Amino acid sequence: MHRLYNLLVRLLAPAAFSLVLARGFRDRAYWQALRERFGFGRALPAGPRIWLHAVSMGEVAAAAPLVRALRSSHPHHAIVLTTATPTGRARARALFGAEVDVRYLPYDLPGAVRRFLNRTQPLAAMIMETELWPNLFTECAQRKVPLVLASARLSAKSVARYRRFGFLFRNLFTENVVIAAQTSEDAARFAAIGARRERTHIVGNVKFDIAIDPAAIAAAKEFQGQLSGERLVWVAGSTHAGEEEQMLDAHAILCTELPSALLILAPRHPNRFDAVAALLTRRGCRFVRRSAGAAIAPDAQILLADTVGELVMFYASAEAAFVGGSLVPIGGHNLLEPAALGVPVLAGPSEFNAPDIAALLSREGALHRVAGAPELAAALCRLFGDPGERQRVGALARAAVELNRGSVARLLRLVEPLATAADC
Repeated sequence: MHRLYNLLVRLLAPAAFSLVLARGFRDRAYWQALRERFGFGRALPAGPRIWLHAVSMGEVAAAAPLVRALRSSHPHHAIVLTTATPTGRARARALFGAEVDVRYLPYDLPGAVRRFLNRTQPLAAMIMETELWPNLFTECAQRKVPLVLASARLSAKSVARYRRFGFLFRNLFTENVVIAAQTSEDAARFAAIGARRERTHIVGNVKFDIAIDPAAIAAAKEFQGQLSGERLVWVAGSTHAGEEEQMLDAHAILCTELPSALLILAPRHPNRFDAVAALLTRRGCRFVRRSAGAAIAPDAQILLADTVGELVMFYASAEAAFVGGSLVPIGGHNLLEPAALGVPVLAGPSEFNAPDIAALLSREGALHRVAGAPELAAALCRLFGDPGERQRVGALARAAVELNRGSVARLLRLVEPLATAADC
């Protein structure tokens, strides 16, 4: 059956690479480090090394506290961080600079996986959330590289899918694999697809260990000082096609009550910045592009956040935050960034990427769900009209994050003996 899987991967890899090349015509970042997708790249010097994989920008940001903790607890170990997307790669380099070797995870081709591991030589590996690649797992097992699925999660739908193709994943969870699950439900689901119960632990969600960069807070204060007058600001972060229109509708309703309100609109993907600017122009909105570096005029209704790496700063500048990917069937994005800042959080009903986080914030009264533009506008009007309520909801959001910290420390306790044993 492993041969069948390898046949499928060899057939699909050219299509995946062609898609990367095609996307490069819109975003040249896709053309960077293409050889790494096949396991090539700089061979690292000899020495102890821990490898961490975070698939995209959101997982990279969530992994930041873990990377810093690993560097502190294992100062003599170099860190390799892999990702699968250009935005994830750019975010990792912005967060860690030259302190961490950042590269793409190769396609799950036998030769590509061997080349990657030959060049990086990790003593231990950690994969954020759920990335189950048979050739990668097999090669790590053969090399006796301990592999931890960190902050691992698995939906009920995923369990059904893995069971359907169980012949491809039957021997995935070997003796070297440790599951560090987010919840008891996740642990049970991993067990249902073959994970060993004695090597499955519940550690919580590392996203709750989010660390807010003090520089972002300082930049937010500077940004607020640049705004003319007493402007109430809200952010629509990580939005997708089909959501920007609803954000603009909600803002138009809000401005009938509060004409000076400012919307900071931050699309999720950089390759959509120009399309969203064109939408704003068609709608006749008075807006400023952040990338232009121009001052925000008193009559500007919207700031288009067409930059990368500033979303947390914008959240820290705001009185309320809508988190995108939730009014369209994307599954929602990181609710914890605004929550950790004590900013009231709003989102749509699509939350399958992190249902436990959404449920917890809702239970604590820190998340307001909306079904569309009218409900969003009404919620914003209530929050903007009642400073005490804004402070109360923001405090609940911050408290929910603080009470659920500690996953990174629990993960380190799992990794410590593995990395130490591998180093002997």
